[in-house]
Amino acid sequence: QVQLVESGGGLVQIGGSLRLSCTASGKIFKNHIMGWYRQAPGKQRELVALITPDGTTHYADAVKGRVTISTDDAKNTVYLQMNNLDSEDTAVYYCNHQQIDGEYWGNGTQVTVSS
Repeated sequence: QVQLVESGGGLVQIGGSLRLSCTASGKIFKNHIMGWYRQAPGKQRELVALITPDGTTHYADAVKGRVTISTDDAKNTVYLQMNNLDSEDTAVYYCNHQQIDGEYWGNGTQVTVSS
């Protein structure tokens, strides 16, 4: 089992920045994929970004150029740096961890972008 705890969400103005963090604990295998998903009201959960064990990153088209995913393996933490935020980025952001024994989700952190 893996537990994920997100932090860093909040209220930010259009054009502002936020950095989300997600720390994993429990039985963590070395080869795992970590990512961030988001779900806006009335919409399906969607991928924002993910990072593979070799450091390869993938970003949704909607956030390319504005978002950076990174990890600190020593801290079992994944970060999501979000810049130039827009109202369309308002959502609950979920941390995701995939490894050989399953897929795990955090409880989510709310990001609200206002004018």
